[in-house]
Amino acid sequence: MTSLQSSLKAVSALGNGPKSNPAPFAVAPVAECGAALQRQILARRRIWDLNGHYHCSIVGTCLSTSELRKLLVKLGMESSGDSEHDLHGRGVGLASRQDLAGKLLNKALDDRHLRSVKRYGRAKTEAELHAIWQDDVKAGDIPGGYWALMTHPAAGPGLVREAFGYVHMLSHLVGAANRADIRRLQQLEDESAVLNAKIDRQQAQIRDITTARDTTIRQLQRDLADRFAVAGDVKSPGAAPAGGESSLDYVIVSLRRQLEAVSRRLLAAEERAGRAQALAAEASTAAAKAERRAAALQAEIDAVERSLRTVTQTQAEAAAPPMALDGLTVLYVGGRPTQMPHIRQATTERGGNLLYHDGGIEDNDLVLASMVSRADIIFFPVDCVSHGAVGTVKRTCRSEGKKYVPLRSAAVTSFIAGLCA
Repeated sequence: MTSLQSSLKAVSALGNGPKSNPAPFAVAPVAECGAALQRQILARRRIWDLNGHYHCSIVGTCLSTSELRKLLVKLGMESSGDSEHDLHGRGVGLASRQDLAGKLLNKALDDRHLRSVKRYGRAKTEAELHAIWQDDVKAGDIPGGYWALMTHPAAGPGLVREAFGYVHMLSHLVGAANRADIRRLQQLEDESAVLNAKIDRQQAQIRDITTARDTTIRQLQRDLADRFAVAGDVKSPGAAPAGGESSLDYVIVSLRRQLEAVSRRLLAAEERAGRAQALAAEASTAAAKAERRAAALQAEIDAVERSLRTVTQTQAEAAAPPMALDGLTVLYVGGRPTQMPHIRQATTERGGNLLYHDGGIEDNDLVLASMVSRADIIFFPVDCVSHGAVGTVKRTCRSEGKKYVPLRSAAVTSFIAGLCA
């Protein structure tokens, strides 16, 4: 029998075998598909998998402006004239895309918070994940923990909303701390001004005392020379004059005492000036430190407000329909100049015209009353306006029967809430 015939018989025997026992290799693809599905379920979420409402807070909280700018430069989406708000808006736009840009944004967030991602990755249940988040909240490590939690597969909707709510409220807490630091900075600047004025006065006293001392010394020297001349010993002052020794000794001792007294007063004045200068230096150092802290907190507030402005504005407008201004003139008194473009945009979108007065910082208080007379409704933030400006607004509105609306804060969201009231 040839080898070909042997092969044909083997194939025939396989075909005639029992039909009830299927080959074991048919089960393997099913098991492999189950494992792949399980790995897919347990995989971390990408930023485009999250609800779009969370993109703004994630980009604003978990990436710095410099990191976002570097990413946009790599993608060719950055220009030299872009503001931080423009960069933030482009970053939020990338978050919902699943192309190369979205993948690079997701990778930048993973690289930036790799340590937090690994630490949260050890959590298998939502309870373990919640415990790690609470530890990060107590330690103040919010950006890394926020990104790792929002993308963890075990994070349910309740835990995600809790983390987002904490980040939202954090902006209010930072704002309150910043206002306290600003008040402390103002106190330190006032104290520094008082100490500087005191130093100037003491230095003037020292100059006067020094001038008086020098004048006294010259006068005493002239008196001493005159005494020697009267005693007839001008040419040889080292010899005691006849009959005038006791009188001359008395004059010398008296002059020395006066000189010592003037020297003691000068030394005491110099010590007082030194202490005052030390106090002024300490006050200046404390003021500079407080100013740097206030600037850092203001930058944090701006970043958080930028990240939460879209979500908060949507929520505020959903709670109550916005006021239709229909050509009314709105006057905004006080606030921060950096917020005015957004306030002006919100007013224009509702069909109104905006007038602005900074509350007396640079604008003249005398024109405030006339601006109130020109406006139909007046807004002012109670946390960022002078008492004098508020008094002028209230008096003018009462006399002319116009409506004024005090706002909780200088944030754009407070103004939008005031329009919806």
